[in-house]
Amino acid sequence: MTLHRRNFIQSTLATGLVLGGAPSIHAASKAKKYRTALIGSGWWGMNILKEAMAAGNCQVVALADVDSDVLELAAEKVKKLSGDEPKTYQDVRELIDKEKIDIAIIATPDHWHALNAIDAIGAGAHVFVEKPTGHTIQESRAMLNAARAANRTVQVGLHRRIGPHYVSGMKFLKEGNVGDIGSVRMFVHSSGGAEKPTQNSEPPSNLNWDLYCGPAPMRPYCRKIHPGGFRNYMDFANGTLGDWGVHWLDQVLWWSEEKYPKKVFSTGSRPISGPAVLTEKEQTTDTPDAQIAVYEFESFTATWEHRKFAGNGAEKHSIGCYFYGTKGTFHMGWRDGWTFYPADSKQPVVHQDAQHSEPDGHSITLLWSDFILAIESGKRPTCDIEVGHLATNMSLLGMLSYKLGRSIQWDGVNEKVVGDEAANKLLKRDYRGPWKYPTA
Repeated sequence: MTLHRRNFIQSTLATGLVLGGAPSIHAASKAKKYRTALIGSGWWGMNILKEAMAAGNCQVVALADVDSDVLELAAEKVKKLSGDEPKTYQDVRELIDKEKIDIAIIATPDHWHALNAIDAIGAGAHVFVEKPTGHTIQESRAMLNAARAANRTVQVGLHRRIGPHYVSGMKFLKEGNVGDIGSVRMFVHSSGGAEKPTQNSEPPSNLNWDLYCGPAPMRPYCRKIHPGGFRNYMDFANGTLGDWGVHWLDQVLWWSEEKYPKKVFSTGSRPISGPAVLTEKEQTTDTPDAQIAVYEFESFTATWEHRKFAGNGAEKHSIGCYFYGTKGTFHMGWRDGWTFYPADSKQPVVHQDAQHSEPDGHSITLLWSDFILAIESGKRPTCDIEVGHLATNMSLLGMLSYKLGRSIQWDGVNEKVVGDEAANKLLKRDYRGPWKYPTA
């Protein structure tokens, strides 16, 4: 028997529950129109901007993207949806110099997040930035420091902190219904196969490839990187752990109210994709298609695992977190909501359906409203930059251990690896060309 606990959602909405940063659901003010720019105007950036326009509290004054075709389509869509006629820029630095913006929405590839955010903050803007907050830990720290120094609101796109079933599920966990929790398992599994190298080619005429690479190495262009494939190239992102992992690692921090682990170990490989290839003629992705990371905290251990092959039909769930407690097992999922499986077989299974904005299955409407309320109240948003920084760090520590091939001991107060000079060098990276690593 399954007991649907809709009362968790209903009571949450009725009381405007504040739980570990969960939001009030009161609508944001429409009294002010914020001069808004979108930096990174592709599919996901436009998803965020559409919600911002629908909220009625922004005027879209500018768009930036290194792909002129993307810019043209985005500008047409903005005019159709809102009547605004934004100016378009390939170089975000020109946008920030010329446009007086109140809000910057940043949805670029990961390696641009910190620089774009810090520049926007320096120009006086509040920032809505996609996760992760940085490609390296010290980038992310610089963004956090810049936001605090300028007293700007920065909301990170960790929408799983604000969606109704996540909030009600966290309430269920925090009320002790699962008992004493000794371990957490986070996972994302999908299907895939061997990868054949893709031919390198000249970038299309509509794409400024030098600006796309920006501070990252000048990698040869191939069509699998842009549009949309950057997450599987470590020059630009940190693979599945740096993408999906940030959301689920954040759930562990939210539940535990911890800020960082004390020890991390990760291992992974490309058993199905095959060896990474990068030559003058062709290339493959270079992130692991199977990876495990272990995070040791004071009172519990959390593990991350992903696999890009075989799917997960043999188990009930393919995405989410299992919290293992003395009273049973709790699964926090995505489209399948959350479910508690009691240790006592005589007790009913407890389930809460997901409630999402479709077709994407996210909660950007709530996140945007919370962002505007934070700007207007001066309070921290639910997914504040520090929240995003700590969740991002978890993923980057896993990748750091993976690259080193050994475990690391983490001093979270000083954000240093204890007694490991080689590991500490990976907390940042050298930038290419004219770009300077942020030191804010």
